[in-house]
Amino acid sequence: MTHDADIIVVGAGLAGIYTSIHADRAGLSIIGFDAAGDVGGTWYWNRYPGARCDVESIDYSFSFDPELEQEWRWTERYAAQPEILAYLNHVADRYDVRRHFTFGRRVASADWDEATQRWTVRTHEGDEARARWVIMASGCLSAPHLPAIPGRDDFAGEVYMTAAWPHEKVDFTGKRVALIGTGSSGIQSLPLIADEAAEVVVYQRSANYSVPASNRTLSDEDWKHALSEYPERRRKSWNGLAGSPWGSNPTRYQDTPEEERDAIFEESWERGGVLFSKAFPGQMVDRETNEAARLFFERKLAEKVKDPQVLVDLTPTDHAIGTKRICTDTGYYETFNRENVTLVNLRREPILKITAEGVTTESGARRFDAIVYATGFDAMTGALTSIDIRGRDGRLLRDEWAGGPSTFLGFGIPGFPNLLSLNGPGCPSVLSNMALGSEQQGDFALRLIQHCDAQGYTSAEARADAAAAWTAHSQELAEATLFAEAPSWYMGANIEGKARTFLPYLGGFRPYIERCEEVVDAGYRGFVLSSR
Repeated sequence: MTHDADIIVVGAGLAGIYTSIHADRAGLSIIGFDAAGDVGGTWYWNRYPGARCDVESIDYSFSFDPELEQEWRWTERYAAQPEILAYLNHVADRYDVRRHFTFGRRVASADWDEATQRWTVRTHEGDEARARWVIMASGCLSAPHLPAIPGRDDFAGEVYMTAAWPHEKVDFTGKRVALIGTGSSGIQSLPLIADEAAEVVVYQRSANYSVPASNRTLSDEDWKHALSEYPERRRKSWNGLAGSPWGSNPTRYQDTPEEERDAIFEESWERGGVLFSKAFPGQMVDRETNEAARLFFERKLAEKVKDPQVLVDLTPTDHAIGTKRICTDTGYYETFNRENVTLVNLRREPILKITAEGVTTESGARRFDAIVYATGFDAMTGALTSIDIRGRDGRLLRDEWAGGPSTFLGFGIPGFPNLLSLNGPGCPSVLSNMALGSEQQGDFALRLIQHCDAQGYTSAEARADAAAAWTAHSQELAEATLFAEAPSWYMGANIEGKARTFLPYLGGFRPYIERCEEVVDAGYRGFVLSSR
């Protein structure tokens, strides 16, 4: 049986929740699908030990309802995954979001019918739905990447992925554990796994920069103050470059007296995590400033790690600090001082194969009871290219994007009318606060739909020249920074065969919003609006 609606929403994370709430308020009918068993998006799946967001929880929350802001009480500066998921469940309950969604449904295909001006979406489980519009709120870090290591499926012990962690507690007590990957999830999970396991061997391909979270419990006094400053904090966030109230020190590194520079780095370090990249303006553009940040980091690292060779192996050498997202940790580097933790540098000692007993490298074989893959995602495009999305004249999206994605503002894709991508390539997404970003993305999509309805248009499609110009502009911004030099997932460098192109928009959250508003004010210039 085929069901019909105005909008099909794919994904029930931050963007899907927000969009469904406001589409319903606008009187639009909605059919939603999500492969998960409930709402939450990335926070439904990423339940690994130590999982936290690197944006402060008071900011990583919806701003559209002051009552919601006042009634939800965060317990920590950086809340852990269970608390973030509880918040999203609270939002879903409060606004009756679940009635729009069918869970446990992974979308297999979406086909545009030019004659009817409608999309038909099918799931792997056999559902079929038609709608005038499809909104892909499927997430930018939602297509887990499992590397094709020889013998990977031969291992006879327990296998886990940080990106699809079991709902029940995993007990590593007394076990020998291999942890493969030292991105954010590997960095966050290692200290807690090491607390339980008899032995942990960490297999690291690339050393990453990580800065302590400086996390803390929020006292009643902290929370009272936070509530009182919410309006100003939100104002700063909506007008900031990353959707948060934090900015850089106003004075350039070169213009700061030498004796004051370390104090500014220290202050930024104490803020925690990714905020260290904001110590000085231009830190991701100016090589001298970035080099000073790197040296400050290395001095901090040397205070934490005792073994000289481990210290060398944990020191990043393949990218400028911040050009891969700075990770946020609690006790990561100190964990390598433990007797039950070993680091294997895969640049020096690559994995040859996985066997039934464990992991074999060039220096020999190790036996394990469990392997944990913390190997990241096919970021920003994977959730879209994994679906057979066919637009006008049968064009297949993954083929269109084989050389890199082309979008207009991140929303519109030439040849794919009435398909709107949220938080995808070409918008700030992962370089900003995803909570506020999801609000902005959902608002733009719904305003475009309402504009078309009001004016009698049956379709909206990004112009090819507008998308090409926007994509070129995005690349030019990236190439003017140090980001373009790093082999990061921002560039698709973690996926073999993926086109190397900088995926998010680097122009900043507020400037991006202003560009979107210019398009709206010009009658959605850059889109072809047409009637059948």
